[in-house]
Amino acid sequence: MGGNGSALRVCTDHRGGINWLSLSPDGRRLLTGSEDGTARLWSTDDSQCHGHLQGHESYITFCQLENEAAFTCSADHTIRKWDVVTGQCLAVYRGHTSIVNRILVAKDYLFSGSYDRTARCWSVDKERQIQEFRGHRNCVLTLAHYSSKDIPDASSEQGEKASGDFLVTGSTDGTAKVWWVSSGCCYQTLRGHTGAVLCLALDELNQELFTGSTDSTIRTWNLVTGEPLKVFKEHQGSVICLELVNRHLYSGSADRTVKCWLADTGESVRTFRAHKHSVSALKYHAGTLFTGSGDACARAFNTESGVLQRVFRGHTFIINCIQVHNELLYTASHDGTLRIWDIHGVCKQNLRSRPKREVLAQSRSTPKRSLSQLFNNKVGCTASPPQGGECETIELL
Repeated sequence: MGGNGSALRVCTDHRGGINWLSLSPDGRRLLTGSEDGTARLWSTDDSQCHGHLQGHESYITFCQLENEAAFTCSADHTIRKWDVVTGQCLAVYRGHTSIVNRILVAKDYLFSGSYDRTARCWSVDKERQIQEFRGHRNCVLTLAHYSSKDIPDASSEQGEKASGDFLVTGSTDGTAKVWWVSSGCCYQTLRGHTGAVLCLALDELNQELFTGSTDSTIRTWNLVTGEPLKVFKEHQGSVICLELVNRHLYSGSADRTVKCWLADTGESVRTFRAHKHSVSALKYHAGTLFTGSGDACARAFNTESGVLQRVFRGHTFIINCIQVHNELLYTASHDGTLRIWDIHGVCKQNLRSRPKREVLAQSRSTPKRSLSQLFNNKVGCTASPPQGGECETIELL
């Protein structure tokens, strides 16, 4: 195992826990949303804060960063759009009647999911609700979007019924639903889980949806027909986050492990251990699986061997989200800090060890911004802070 990582920079501008971290498509900026009710824009060039977004009346639950605009949602029931250059609030989207816990910008649509049991679709350019998706019996936790144009032969299987843009929602009522964006009608209700659906991953090319749940299972479904395909059953705790890469599905769980599954067969082929709390975040990069945990540590694993290569210590609470860009790892935590780590050595080593066939297969099959990369879901948990607020050192088992 490689040595422990030390942060290159610790950003302490927020006065509350950071709930989410988003990377712009061009990789130039990061966006953090915090319990302090503000969001901040950071440059990946100099790691400095270049924007302080203020206006929400309660904590920010989630955020998404595009190249020209930033989007935040909040417990104040609203969503806001911001100019990434000036920090000016460009729009406020009102209509939800409870906490908005997830948003998704796709095409010209802005989607949102809320504790008010609805999902909604808004015009990105106007403060106008286009559609309301009503049918869940409890709060909407997670979102995904796809178009039938992205699914080979979808229209030939179901005719016009399967054409158009679709929103996928996961809820604490134990179901996932697929909705027509144009009409707001439910196209499919996916039943089978016995607990809340916490996370989603889409594979449009193979017409599949993966759902992770508090019932400790992952289920896979045919996107076009709604048919249940497989159940992945080896976790012993809630499935919190999913990452789909080259038909390998990585799942982070409250049982303190990550598992790697073959998406085609449902076989569990590897288990990544060493976490001392729930696994709250996943990110695959260059043959390396990075994890964030409730034990306040991030870790780097070789995906081929499963070997733990590095532990990144310094946070004092749960790591809620991680991003990777230009051989730097960014970790955002409920301790209110954004930390930046050098991962060049780890990734370089793992790229050398990967079989050529895996590298080629991934380059052919992974889009630049796969939907699975947009929906890394988390649930709250904390690691007890040390006395005095100093950085906690957590030894491996």
